[in-house]
Amino acid sequence: MISQFRNIGLIGRVDSSAAVEESVRTLVHLLEQRALTVILEEETSRALGRHSLQVATRKLIGEVCDMVIVVGGDGSLLGAARDLARHDVPVLGINRGKLGFLTDIASGAVESGVSKVLDGHYEIESRFLLETELKRGGAPVGQSDALNDVVLHSGQAPKMLSFELYIEGEFVYSQRSDGLIVSTPTGSTAYSLSGGGPIMHPRLNAIVLVPMFPHALSSRPLVIDGNSEIKIIIGDNNPESPRVSCDGQVNMGAQPGDVLYIRKKSRKLKLIHPEGHVFYQTCRDKLGWGAQLIGD
Repeated sequence: MISQFRNIGLIGRVDSSAAVEESVRTLVHLLEQRALTVILEEETSRALGRHSLQVATRKLIGEVCDMVIVVGGDGSLLGAARDLARHDVPVLGINRGKLGFLTDIASGAVESGVSKVLDGHYEIESRFLLETELKRGGAPVGQSDALNDVVLHSGQAPKMLSFELYIEGEFVYSQRSDGLIVSTPTGSTAYSLSGGGPIMHPRLNAIVLVPMFPHALSSRPLVIDGNSEIKIIIGDNNPESPRVSCDGQVNMGAQPGDVLYIRKKSRKLKLIHPEGHVFYQTCRDKLGWGAQLIGD
């Protein structure tokens, strides 16, 4: 069967794990056997030492590929997603990490799983990202995207923060807490879940705001419309080193009085799942939910 994917990009932190390197080499061999064009991400190529293959930077690989395969844990896919979403290229994850909510194909099924996708047995799901902008005195001082979450926190030492929250220009509350998690449905099974937030189905157009150890028993997670603009004003009496973290990978230093804007990004990530993928099955597998006891 001729695959609709002809130019395949590969991203993997080969230098971080022998298991990742093994999977990347397996993929290169599989794709070359199918006479497909393999394009290695620049750092992956450098670590792998395959100088005979085409190479592209992380920011450009999405322009020249029909599909990009990311090998690693969810963190690897999160990092790639922020660059790949803008190119509208579908992304497939190979799990060489721990939970693997985003990286569907298990390490022991690399060849069979990827072969099925190349043969057309797959599903594509769109996931929205958040874009965030930090302003100081009305001027932008930092910006980034996030597939999972944007987190305002006090920095390395746990300290209480004070801030004001606005949604669609309307004042919601002022709060003292260790911070605030602003999560997409994709991120609802990550840091937000650890903070007591709800699990949201990936198809929901919603954002959840989860206070971190709030200084009020009545402060609870809040689910809002996914198209809402969120504004957070950092109080003037805060420590001088609050931080804004995107997916736990991009960190921006904030100051008292700064204003943080968070909204849905217009471009979405196209995530490839093996055929028959069911979100609730993933939850059962990854979160240890009980198996079915009664038949249909």
